[in-house]
Amino acid sequence: MSRRVRFVYPRFARHADHHPELREAVPCNEYFGGPSLGIACMAAVTPPEWEIEFRDDRVDNVGLDDPPDVVAISCFTPSGVRAMELGDAFRAAGSKVVMGGIFPTTCTDEAGLHADAIVVGEGEGVWPRVLLDIEAGTLAPRYRATEDVDPSTLPLPRVDLYIARENGIYCPDDYPVQLSRGCMLKCSSCAIPAVLGRSLRTMPVSYGLAQIEQLERHGKLACLTEDTSFFPGSPQQRALGELLDAVAERGLKMGVSYVGISMPMILAQTSSFYARLRRAGVTMFYLVGGFDPITRGAFTGDDPKNRQRAVDAFRRAMDEGIEPYTSFLVGNEDDDEGTFDRMLEVSGEVGLKKAEFAIRTPYPGTPDHAALSRSGRLLHRDWSRYNDANVVFQPAKMSVERLQRGYLELWREFYKSRRSLESLDHRERTIQF
Repeated sequence: MSRRVRFVYPRFARHADHHPELREAVPCNEYFGGPSLGIACMAAVTPPEWEIEFRDDRVDNVGLDDPPDVVAISCFTPSGVRAMELGDAFRAAGSKVVMGGIFPTTCTDEAGLHADAIVVGEGEGVWPRVLLDIEAGTLAPRYRATEDVDPSTLPLPRVDLYIARENGIYCPDDYPVQLSRGCMLKCSSCAIPAVLGRSLRTMPVSYGLAQIEQLERHGKLACLTEDTSFFPGSPQQRALGELLDAVAERGLKMGVSYVGISMPMILAQTSSFYARLRRAGVTMFYLVGGFDPITRGAFTGDDPKNRQRAVDAFRRAMDEGIEPYTSFLVGNEDDDEGTFDRMLEVSGEVGLKKAEFAIRTPYPGTPDHAALSRSGRLLHRDWSRYNDANVVFQPAKMSVERLQRGYLELWREFYKSRRSLESLDHRERTIQF
């Protein structure tokens, strides 16, 4: 008789859940994306003798009245509180509970109070052993791979599990495609090195293409979110270029919904690389701000050079025929009460069509979290409010209340003059909030 393992993706609050007024202020659809790839990757390396189930807590009944042998919970910081609640509930119902993902990796001891075992870091190298130990009755409290996963050995993620749960509430247009693991950079607000290692490992081009073709068969677009793929002259950029060429050559009907990027990378690309993006059908960048030198300085009021570079980056993307859907971050150390108006001013100057706004959030496992913790500036550890929509630290140049109010003002003021977005089709008017 086969044993059952149920993968569970815990729910979490998005921006408009904590601030419902955004649904009135923003004339767009809320982006309701698929789960992260963690569960799909673990399902792909689950031994065949195990019966696999999947529940998305955002839209599904997780099945506490039908507890399986094993519950595997994958979570990041905003869903950490809910994950721990589910861990307690399933353990009380008789299931063995294993947790993995960003939150259990960075808050291992806390998460460990609510699970029988924690997988720290990458899971593919240890997950089969976890299941063997459960069968043998020798489950350990912690599992950590002794070496980084070799990307060339990975099976395709089981995104079919996600797609099978789609319904009238949840039906994403796209799903993520992974092009690399780990990162050698030390960005202050990123937990990737702490979770996936400091070695940047590029997936084979054939693997990236196979992920996209898998989504194509399900009628889904692929989203590519890794800015590191744009480092000029790097193996990662060469691999991205080859992947784009392969997508173009195959004439895929669905293709790529967007590519993640930063302003320095927009300015660093050659015209020929932009041509390769366009040939692959890329029409939108997900332009993430607040983490690079340009966007950290552009809206401070005393850095005209980086303000101009920001304008140049917006215009470069637009001139190349790729819309820069932008995520603005507020609350960095040099941001003051004038930052909000400066962001709106530049947005109007360049004719930015769509944007989202986020509050700097010091996630566990990042250098930013460590620094703010040392200086006593963290306000609390209610992880459910660590979701880019709430102020959880003491800002350097304004009050907590002013930063929270300014974030909401940005949403309202930006979209006040963009009500015409309501007339666009579903995909065109969908944004993340």
